[in-house]
Amino acid sequence: MDALLVSTAAVAIAEIGDKTMLLALFLAARYRQPWAIVLGIAVATVANHAVAGWAGAWLASLVSPGVLKWAVVACFAAVALWTLVPDKLDEDEAPKPSRFGAFLATTLAFFVVEIGDKTQIATVVLAAKYEPLWQVVAGTSLGMLLANGPVVLLGHRYADRLPLKAARYAAAALFAALALWVALRGLGG
Repeated sequence: MDALLVSTAAVAIAEIGDKTMLLALFLAARYRQPWAIVLGIAVATVANHAVAGWAGAWLASLVSPGVLKWAVVACFAAVALWTLVPDKLDEDEAPKPSRFGAFLATTLAFFVVEIGDKTQIATVVLAAKYEPLWQVVAGTSLGMLLANGPVVLLGHRYADRLPLKAARYAAAALFAALALWVALRGLGG
């Protein structure tokens, strides 16, 4: 159950202010079909994070526990620092209107934008640390939906009221605490 809870909390907090949250806001304003967008986010995230989780579990099987411990510490620390950098969605990254509708446009856009994103990297790291894998993937996907679902459902009306700077600091602190925890306790827990 630790895998599910830690993964959910880590991604939900890290996702606030992330470029995928900005993408969710853009899609909500563009398509005005909130449930199709939320479903597209869910499908894209589960697919993307399943691949990332599998990669993390596979990498964990290749290296010794000592090397893995310090690699996880370094990755959590790097994600903590990365989280402090505000994201923006560049105009050329914004999805173009799709003839396939809100669901497919959202699914494709979220899958592509999430590649190499800090929450995908966090999923790799979490999967290297925690078992079972399905709980990590479910947790990171749930965290993504907890952060982006309200943005889509409430739209741009309340987006400017989100305390993004405070959320970035909280997410950075969470990842730094995870790095410290792994450094002190190791990977066995």
